[in-house]
Amino acid sequence: MASTWLITGATSGFGRLVTERALATGAHVIAVGRRRDRLAELVEQAPAGQVTTVELDLTAPDAQAVLADTVRAAGGLDVLVNNAGYGLFGSVEQISAEEARAIIDTNVLANLTVLRATLPALRASQGRVLQTSSLIGQFAWPSSGLYAASKGAVELISEALAHELTPTGVKVTIIEPGTFGTEFATNLQVVLPNDVYAPTVGKFLNDFSALPPEAFGDPNAVADAIMTVSTLEEPPLRLAVGADAVENIRASLRSRLAELDRWESLSLTPARQAA
Repeated sequence: MASTWLITGATSGFGRLVTERALATGAHVIAVGRRRDRLAELVEQAPAGQVTTVELDLTAPDAQAVLADTVRAAGGLDVLVNNAGYGLFGSVEQISAEEARAIIDTNVLANLTVLRATLPALRASQGRVLQTSSLIGQFAWPSSGLYAASKGAVELISEALAHELTPTGVKVTIIEPGTFGTEFATNLQVVLPNDVYAPTVGKFLNDFSALPPEAFGDPNAVADAIMTVSTLEEPPLRLAVGADAVENIRASLRSRLAELDRWESLSLTPARQAA
Protein backbone atom coordinates (compact mmCIF):
# COMPACT_ATOMS: atom_id res chain seq x y z
CA MET A 1 0.00 0.00 0.00
CA ALA A 2 1.36 3.43 -0.96
CA SER A 3 2.42 5.69 1.88
CA THR A 4 0.96 9.15 2.48
CA TRP A 5 3.21 12.14 3.06
CA LEU A 6 2.39 15.67 4.19
CA ILE A 7 5.01 18.22 3.17
CA THR A 8 4.86 21.89 4.11
CA GLY A 9 6.73 24.43 2.05
CA ALA A 10 6.21 21.99 -0.81
CA THR A 11 6.38 24.53 -3.63
CA SER A 12 10.07 25.43 -3.50
CA GLY A 13 13.49 24.49 -2.17
CA PHE A 14 13.91 21.33 -0.14
CA GLY A 15 10.15 20.87 0.13
CA ARG A 16 9.69 20.78 -3.63
CA LEU A 17 12.58 18.35 -4.12
CA VAL A 18 11.30 15.99 -1.44
CA THR A 19 7.80 16.19 -2.89
CA GLU A 20 9.11 15.11 -6.29
CA ARG A 21 11.04 12.22 -4.76
CA ALA A 22 8.13 11.03 -2.65
CA LEU A 23 5.88 11.07 -5.71
CA ALA A 24 8.47 9.05 -7.63
CA THR A 25 8.16 6.30 -5.00
CA GLY A 26 4.42 6.13 -5.62
CA ALA A 27 3.48 7.95 -2.42
CA HIS A 28 0.40 10.10 -2.10
CA VAL A 29 1.61 13.59 -1.18
CA ILE A 30 -0.38 16.27 0.61
CA ALA A 31 1.51 19.31 -0.66
CA VAL A 32 1.05 22.42 1.47
CA GLY A 33 2.10 25.86 0.28
CA ARG A 34 0.97 29.41 -0.30
CA ARG A 35 1.66 29.73 -4.03
CA ARG A 36 -1.30 28.56 -6.07
CA ASP A 37 0.62 28.53 -9.36
CA ARG A 38 3.33 26.24 -8.03
CA LEU A 39 0.83 23.91 -6.40
CA ALA A 40 -0.90 23.67 -9.77
CA GLU A 41 2.44 22.75 -11.36
CA LEU A 42 2.79 19.83 -8.95
CA VAL A 43 -0.63 18.52 -9.90
CA GLU A 44 0.15 18.83 -13.61
CA GLN A 45 3.45 16.98 -13.28
CA ALA A 46 2.31 14.16 -10.98
CA PRO A 47 0.31 11.06 -11.88
CA ALA A 48 -3.43 11.65 -11.57
CA GLY A 49 -4.68 11.57 -8.01
CA GLN A 50 -1.25 11.31 -6.44
CA VAL A 51 -1.11 14.89 -5.14
CA THR A 52 -3.52 16.66 -2.84
CA THR A 53 -2.71 20.37 -2.74
CA VAL A 54 -3.51 22.64 0.19
CA GLU A 55 -3.11 26.35 -0.41
CA LEU A 56 -2.66 27.57 3.12
CA ASP A 57 -0.97 30.13 5.32
CA LEU A 58 0.12 28.01 8.27
CA THR A 59 -0.24 30.99 10.62
CA ALA A 60 -3.96 31.31 9.81
CA PRO A 61 -6.37 30.61 12.70
CA ASP A 62 -7.98 27.67 10.89
CA ALA A 63 -4.72 26.05 9.69
CA GLN A 64 -4.80 23.19 12.20
CA ALA A 65 -8.38 22.27 11.35
CA VAL A 66 -7.73 22.44 7.60
CA LEU A 67 -4.72 20.14 7.86
CA ALA A 68 -6.40 17.69 10.22
CA ASP A 69 -9.43 17.46 7.92
CA THR A 70 -7.15 16.90 4.92
CA VAL A 71 -5.28 14.09 6.66
CA ARG A 72 -8.56 12.42 7.66
CA ALA A 73 -9.82 12.67 4.09
CA ALA A 74 -6.59 11.06 2.87
CA GLY A 75 -7.18 8.11 5.19
CA GLY A 76 -4.15 8.69 7.40
CA LEU A 77 -0.53 9.78 7.30
CA ASP A 78 2.83 8.02 7.31
CA VAL A 79 5.43 10.78 6.95
CA LEU A 80 5.43 14.46 7.91
CA VAL A 81 8.06 16.78 6.47
CA ASN A 82 7.62 19.93 8.57
CA ASN A 83 9.60 22.22 6.33
CA ALA A 84 7.89 25.61 5.93
CA GLY A 85 9.75 28.69 7.14
CA TYR A 86 11.81 31.68 6.09
CA GLY A 87 14.97 33.53 7.03
CA LEU A 88 15.41 36.85 8.83
CA PHE A 89 18.86 38.35 9.28
CA GLY A 90 19.87 41.50 11.12
CA SER A 91 21.15 42.64 14.49
CA VAL A 92 19.14 41.55 17.51
CA GLU A 93 18.60 45.16 18.57
CA GLN A 94 17.45 46.42 15.19
CA ILE A 95 14.90 43.72 14.40
CA SER A 96 11.50 45.12 15.31
CA ALA A 97 8.98 43.46 17.59
CA GLU A 98 6.72 42.89 14.59
CA GLU A 99 9.51 41.22 12.59
CA ALA A 100 10.50 39.06 15.54
CA ARG A 101 6.91 38.04 16.18
CA ALA A 102 6.39 37.17 12.52
CA ILE A 103 9.34 34.78 12.29
CA ILE A 104 8.41 33.05 15.55
CA ASP A 105 4.82 32.74 14.32
CA THR A 106 5.95 31.12 11.06
CA ASN A 107 9.01 29.09 12.04
CA VAL A 108 7.91 27.93 15.50
CA LEU A 109 4.19 28.33 16.18
CA ALA A 110 3.12 27.20 12.70
CA ASN A 111 5.43 24.21 13.09
CA LEU A 112 3.50 23.33 16.25
CA THR A 113 0.21 23.80 14.41
CA VAL A 114 1.28 21.22 11.84
CA LEU A 115 2.35 18.79 14.56
CA ARG A 116 -0.96 19.08 16.42
CA ALA A 117 -2.86 18.46 13.19
CA THR A 118 -0.86 15.40 12.16
CA LEU A 119 0.38 13.56 15.25
CA PRO A 120 -2.82 11.57 15.90
CA ALA A 121 -2.57 10.05 12.40
CA LEU A 122 1.18 9.54 12.71
CA ARG A 123 0.74 7.67 15.98
CA ALA A 124 -1.82 5.42 14.33
CA SER A 125 0.66 4.53 11.56
CA GLN A 126 3.80 4.61 13.74
CA GLY A 127 5.03 7.14 11.22
CA ARG A 128 7.90 9.57 10.81
CA VAL A 129 8.35 13.23 11.68
CA LEU A 130 11.08 15.09 9.77
CA GLN A 131 11.64 18.59 11.09
CA THR A 132 13.67 20.99 8.95
CA SER A 133 16.04 23.08 11.04
CA SER A 134 19.42 24.54 10.04
CA LEU A 135 23.05 24.35 11.03
CA ILE A 136 22.33 27.56 12.93
CA GLY A 137 19.69 25.81 14.96
CA GLN A 138 22.72 24.71 17.00
CA PHE A 139 24.52 28.07 17.33
CA ALA A 140 24.29 31.68 16.11
CA TRP A 141 26.31 33.98 13.88
CA PRO A 142 26.24 37.78 13.87
CA SER A 143 22.93 38.72 12.17
CA SER A 144 21.30 35.30 12.69
CA GLY A 145 19.97 35.81 16.22
CA LEU A 146 16.23 35.71 15.56
CA TYR A 147 16.39 33.09 12.81
CA ALA A 148 18.72 30.91 14.88
CA ALA A 149 16.40 31.33 17.86
CA SER A 150 13.45 30.11 15.80
CA LYS A 151 15.36 27.06 14.59
CA GLY A 152 16.79 26.43 18.06
CA ALA A 153 13.23 26.34 19.36
CA VAL A 154 12.32 23.77 16.68
CA GLU A 155 15.34 21.70 17.72
CA LEU A 156 14.41 21.55 21.39
CA ILE A 157 10.71 21.06 20.73
CA SER A 158 11.62 18.18 18.44
CA GLU A 159 14.00 16.64 20.97
CA ALA A 160 11.32 16.68 23.64
CA LEU A 161 8.79 15.33 21.16
CA ALA A 162 11.08 12.45 20.24
CA HIS A 163 11.28 11.42 23.90
CA GLU A 164 7.54 11.83 24.41
CA LEU A 165 6.68 9.72 21.35
CA THR A 166 9.09 6.87 22.08
CA PRO A 167 6.38 4.47 23.37
CA THR A 168 4.20 5.13 20.30
CA GLY A 169 6.73 4.05 17.67
CA VAL A 170 6.79 7.44 15.94
CA LYS A 171 10.35 8.48 15.01
CA VAL A 172 11.51 12.10 14.94
CA THR A 173 14.51 13.44 13.03
CA ILE A 174 15.77 17.02 12.88
CA ILE A 175 17.39 17.90 9.54
CA GLU A 176 20.17 20.49 9.85
CA PRO A 177 21.21 21.66 6.36
CA GLY A 178 24.25 23.80 5.78
CA THR A 179 24.45 26.38 3.01
CA PHE A 180 22.67 25.14 -0.09
CA GLY A 181 21.64 26.70 -3.36
CA THR A 182 17.90 27.09 -2.85
CA GLU A 183 15.63 30.13 -3.04
CA PHE A 184 16.23 30.67 0.69
CA ALA A 185 19.22 32.96 0.11
CA THR A 186 17.37 35.14 -2.36
CA ASN A 187 14.10 35.29 -0.39
CA LEU A 188 15.38 35.92 3.13
CA GLN A 189 14.58 39.20 4.85
CA VAL A 190 17.52 41.38 5.84
CA VAL A 191 17.58 44.32 8.24
CA LEU A 192 20.62 46.36 7.25
CA PRO A 193 22.87 47.27 10.19
CA ASN A 194 23.51 50.76 11.47
CA ASP A 195 27.02 52.04 12.20
CA VAL A 196 27.13 50.30 15.59
CA TYR A 197 26.73 46.86 14.02
CA ALA A 198 28.57 47.43 10.76
CA PRO A 199 31.78 45.73 12.03
CA THR A 200 29.92 42.55 13.03
CA VAL A 201 26.54 42.17 11.35
CA GLY A 202 27.55 44.25 8.34
CA LYS A 203 30.77 42.32 7.83
CA PHE A 204 29.01 38.97 8.07
CA LEU A 205 26.32 39.98 5.58
CA ASN A 206 28.90 41.37 3.17
CA ASP A 207 31.01 38.23 3.41
CA PHE A 208 27.97 36.02 2.89
CA SER A 209 26.79 37.97 -0.15
CA ALA A 210 30.28 37.65 -1.65
CA LEU A 211 30.34 33.85 -1.47
CA PRO A 212 30.95 32.25 -4.87
CA PRO A 213 28.32 29.92 -6.38
CA GLU A 214 30.43 26.87 -5.54
CA ALA A 215 30.06 27.67 -1.83
CA PHE A 216 26.41 26.69 -2.04
CA GLY A 217 25.79 22.95 -1.99
CA ASP A 218 23.47 21.02 -4.25
CA PRO A 219 20.06 20.98 -2.51
CA ASN A 220 19.40 17.54 -3.96
CA ALA A 221 21.77 16.21 -1.28
CA VAL A 222 19.37 17.39 1.43
CA ALA A 223 16.35 15.90 -0.32
CA ASP A 224 18.19 12.61 -0.74
CA ALA A 225 19.15 12.60 2.94
CA ILE A 226 15.53 13.19 3.96
CA MET A 227 14.35 10.32 1.80
CA THR A 228 17.01 8.01 3.24
CA VAL A 229 16.23 8.90 6.85
CA SER A 230 12.52 8.39 6.26
CA THR A 231 13.15 4.68 5.65
CA LEU A 232 15.63 3.94 8.44
CA GLU A 233 14.36 1.67 11.19
CA GLU A 234 16.39 3.60 13.79
CA PRO A 235 16.93 7.10 12.37
CA PRO A 236 19.11 9.71 14.08
CA LEU A 237 17.53 12.44 16.19
CA ARG A 238 19.69 15.02 14.40
CA LEU A 239 21.22 14.86 10.95
CA ALA A 240 23.60 17.58 9.79
CA VAL A 241 23.72 17.72 5.99
CA GLY A 242 26.65 19.31 4.17
CA ALA A 243 30.33 19.60 5.05
CA ASP A 244 29.87 23.14 6.39
CA ALA A 245 27.06 21.99 8.69
CA VAL A 246 29.16 19.15 10.11
CA GLU A 247 32.24 21.35 10.50
CA ASN A 248 30.49 24.32 12.11
CA ILE A 249 28.26 22.30 14.43
CA ARG A 250 31.25 20.25 15.59
CA ALA A 251 33.27 23.44 16.23
CA SER A 252 30.38 24.94 18.18
CA LEU A 253 29.96 21.85 20.35
CA ARG A 254 33.68 21.69 21.07
CA SER A 255 33.72 25.37 22.01
CA ARG A 256 30.79 24.91 24.37
CA LEU A 257 32.42 21.88 26.01
CA ALA A 258 35.67 23.80 26.44
CA GLU A 259 33.81 26.70 28.05
CA LEU A 260 31.91 24.32 30.32
CA ASP A 261 35.19 22.75 31.44
CA ARG A 262 36.90 26.10 31.92
CA TRP A 263 34.19 27.51 34.18
CA GLU A 264 33.17 24.32 35.95
CA SER A 265 34.62 25.45 39.27
CA LEU A 266 32.48 28.59 39.21
CA SER A 267 29.39 26.43 38.67
CA LEU A 268 29.89 24.48 41.89
CA THR A 269 27.50 25.21 44.74
CA PRO A 270 28.87 27.11 47.78
CA ALA A 271 28.45 23.98 49.91
CA ARG A 272 30.62 21.90 47.56
CA GLN A 273 33.22 24.67 47.31
CA ALA A 274 33.44 24.88 51.11
CA ALA A 275 33.92 21.13 51.33
